[in-house]
Parts: sequence; C-alpha cells; structure tokens
Amino acid sequence: MTEEQPAIFTAGLARSFGETLAVRGVDLAVAPGEIYGFLGPNGAGKTTVVRMLCTLLRPSGGAARVAGLDVVEQPRDVRLRIGVALQEAALDLGQTGRELLSLQARLFALPAAAARDRIVGLIDLVDLGSAIDRRVATYSGGMRRRLDLALALVHDPDVLFLDEPTTGLDPVSRRQIWGEVERLNRERGLTVFLTTQYLEEADALAGRVGIIADGRIVAEGTPDELKRGVGRDVVVVRLDGDVVAASERLRQLPDVEHVERSGHELRLSVSDGPAAIPAVATALTSVPGLSVREMALRRPTLDDVFFSVTGHAIADSEANGEAEEAT
Repeated sequence: MTEEQPAIFTAGLARSFGETLAVRGVDLAVAPGEIYGFLGPNGAGKTTVVRMLCTLLRPSGGAARVAGLDVVEQPRDVRLRIGVALQEAALDLGQTGRELLSLQARLFALPAAAARDRIVGLIDLVDLGSAIDRRVATYSGGMRRRLDLALALVHDPDVLFLDEPTTGLDPVSRRQIWGEVERLNRERGLTVFLTTQYLEEADALAGRVGIIADGRIVAEGTPDELKRGVGRDVVVVRLDGDVVAASERLRQLPDVEHVERSGHELRLSVSDGPAAIPAVATALTSVPGLSVREMALRRPTLDDVFFSVTGHAIADSEANGEAEEAT
C-alpha cells in the first residue's frame, strides 16, 4: 500500500443472499491513518460490509481493496495485512494471555525472537501487566477486550477492524478501550475501521463517520459536519402519563419538525430551542393527567443525525432490529 492509496476502498460493493440484496452499491474511501466510524441499524448491511472487507464473505458485485489488495483476488494477502477484533472475543479461557499471544504469533509465522519482543510490547500497550500470565477465565470483560485487541495486533497490521469493541462493557472499561484505540492511531498511524452502536464512541474516536441504511451509505462526513447538517435544536422531555397523546399534541406545534418517542421520553426537533420551550410547556399542560418530569434543550448529536437519515434512533434499532443474514 502506497501513501497515496486509500487504506480501504470500495466501489459499488454489493452482496445478496438469494433474492435479498443486503448491500446495494457501497462506495468508501478511508485514508491511511484514519479512524472511520461505521454506523447503521441491524439489518442495514454494516456487518455484511465488514465481513466482505475482512475476506470472510465474497462480494456479489463491485470491488473492494484493503491495504492496497483486492479482497477477492488476494484474500490471503489481505488477511496478513489486517487485524480483526470481533464483537464476541473467541478466547480459550483455559490458557493464559501470554500463551494465546504466543500461539497467535506462531500462526502468523513470526520468528521466535521477534515474537517475544512483540508480545512484551503488546502487554505494555494494552496494559495487562502481570495478568498476562493468568488464565483468561480470571479476566474481567474489559481485560478480555484488551487481550483480544492485542491478539489482533500481533502481526503489526496496516488496518484494524473493530466490530463493536466495547459492547457490554462498563463505562470505565469502555473508556479504557477508547484510550488504547486513540493511542494506536496516534502513535502508530494505524488505520481503524470501527463499527459501533455507541454514538458517543464514534463521536469521540472517529475523524469521519459513515451511516448505512438499507444497504446504502446515506450520510458521511466528520461528526461536526453531520451534526451541522441536521441544523435543528433538540428539546428533550421526560413525562409521566399519556406519552402518545403528548406526542400527538406536540406534533401540532408550528416549529416542531419531528417528534421521536422512546419510552417516557420525547425528543423534538425545532429550529429555535429557547423560543420553543414555552410553547412546548404550554401544549403539554393541555394533556390531561400528564406530568413533566424534566425538560432540557441541547444541540444536535450523532443520534439526531442518525434519526434524521434513518427515521429512528440507533438504540431502538439495535434493540428491535433483526440480525443480518449470515453465511
């Protein structure tokens, strides 16, 4: 891969399962050294795209190159240039962290001396310390994630694919993983392709974000560009009572463009938040039996961008969406 080539490039990338077209012509260009966030609801095609880029799934159409190599014509070479940490870390709980790293080094045919040096560096990089010689069964969830990250880095890849790397972790462990990813990118210039269901994760880590829906890229840009594109303030209201009736009443207000309901919370897209709040409060008083627990104003977030381009919040789509077809 030369400096001028994209680290990841796709043109018209497509994949079908029988008569179902899961990915419908995706065009991507991720620069070397970039952290690219890839977002989408379940069933949108994001996992299928990642599987094709990692050579786990053959495209039905279009082209894709990773680290300058064709994923169809040169899959073995691609695998030697990428690291992959999937959502579910497949770790042998009976082995120690060091044993797993040594095995991974042997699988990539690293010379013994080079493997030892590499493992020492990775232990420090992912902050496992003396735990490296304990059985993985004794590791916390965050430690297992960090070990999985180290395993993906043993062979010093050019491109790292992280598939929802912090799902299920507590906030402290999640931020530790963020720190490791940022450090890898900053100190080693590693290209990172990150799929995540945590929008704050993409906001914190990614230089650019792509949102996929119905097998197509529907929005792409820096987090700030995407948020500016929404161009609306958001009023968040938490209620007790008939939330459906409150939602219908608020939709009648002239400045309200969208009303999104999630449990007992309503999110309203408005052009002028400070001016809208008195009107919203007055409208809610007309709904019988309704009690307002909290009302807040905030600027657009990536969640608002996601809702704007897909029609629903990512949290709802992850909870209720169907899993993508697998091979």
